Amino acid sequence: MKVFGTQIYAAVQSGKLKEPFDAAMVKRACPGWSDRTYHTFLSKHAVGNPDDNTPLFVRVGRGLYRLNVRMSKA
Repeated sequence: MKVFGTQIYAAVQSGKLKEPFDAAMVKRACPGWSDRTYHTFLSKHAVGNPDDNTPLFVRVGRGLYRLNVRMSKA
């Protein structure tokens, strides 16, 4: 899934994906993944996720996310 996270970061950096974004916006910007991936990846990799996955995103509203600036500088 590292590839998917990298695609999302690249889409934001290029301006193809605007923040805050939701699963449908990510699907348009980064096509080719299963529908379920778009709906689960963001929450599974948000700051404070219960499984302690890499926090790539910050939840800013129900279903809305931004890149985690701390991770992009790492």
